[in-house]
Amino acid sequence: MACTRCVAAGYLPAAAPVLSGYADNRIMLVGQAPGAVEAVARLPFQGRSGKVLMGWMQRAGFDSEAQVRRLVYMTSITKCFPGKGTSGGDRRPSRAEVDLCRSHLDRQLSLIKPELLIVVGGLAHERFLPGRPLDRLVGRVFDLAGHEVPGRTRARPLLVPLPHPSGASRWLNDSRNRGLLDRALRRLRPLIRPLLDGQLVGA
Repeated sequence: MACTRCVAAGYLPAAAPVLSGYADNRIMLVGQAPGAVEAVARLPFQGRSGKVLMGWMQRAGFDSEAQVRRLVYMTSITKCFPGKGTSGGDRRPSRAEVDLCRSHLDRQLSLIKPELLIVVGGLAHERFLPGRPLDRLVGRVFDLAGHEVPGRTRARPLLVPLPHPSGASRWLNDSRNRGLLDRALRRLRPLIRPLLDGQLVGA
């Protein structure tokens, strides 16, 4: 709330960060930026995209949206709603805005120390796994250095990329890409389950 970087640079009228989570969360989900609905609700993934994402999370092993929101720390590459673009949709944050907000995400990562990172959408992919097309990311699991890892590994945190759940994305119109999403959610199941069990015991 006290950040003035984007205000001073002329990108935002005021800081209004959107995130949710708890200090004991072992899973972190990193999206792109809050949308208009999230800016009003002040919670991540509240609109149509949120409903799609929560459906994916339940396919990956969560019991309910409420469980996702209790056990997953949710944040984004930039923390505040960037406003509407010239075409009427939500504006994609610029590279300068991403750079201004970078240290906030770095600090979140150092405080939460997640064992599993779910990265959603292009800006999140660029931050953690740059320079790769979506069909070379979705359905695979990576370590923090960007190396693909096998089914069993002790490396932590593990990164699982997902496409953006927005209806504006046409990537999932292709049946092959929907197959990659199915594979990604199947890969998530055995990674999520032990983390859920551990957090539920301590809840």
